[in-house]
Amino acid sequence: MRQNTFKKKIKKQTSQKGQGKNIFTLIEEKLNVSGFLGEGIPVKFVPPFLYVALLALIYIWSNHRAENLIRKIEIMQREVEDLRADVTTLEAEYMLSSKQSEVARKIAPLGIVELSEPPIKIKASK
Repeated sequence: MRQNTFKKKIKKQTSQKGQGKNIFTLIEEKLNVSGFLGEGIPVKFVPPFLYVALLALIYIWSNHRAENLIRKIEIMQREVEDLRADVTTLEAEYMLSSKQSEVARKIAPLGIVELSEPPIKIKASK
């Protein structure tokens, strides 16, 4: 029988230091993952893994941003409620102080008294 010439046996090349090494071989050497993953790192799983990792980071960032926004909204709502209470108090004081009886009471120490008669119109003749 003849030998199959279509399939060629792949011989592992012993690479010199620094030549022919890519990121996957470096990871394989440093982490010693051959027992975990078999012969090597399956490159076909890297893009889906990176995609899922990116989605997880976006999800975490989105939740963090939403929680910060909720905290800021609650702080602003408390400030608005405090300011609304202050405005209501000031409006009530202003309405009280603008009454005619209150104005007369405040200017009495200055010697100014409230008129009891209506003002007189003066007509100038030409």
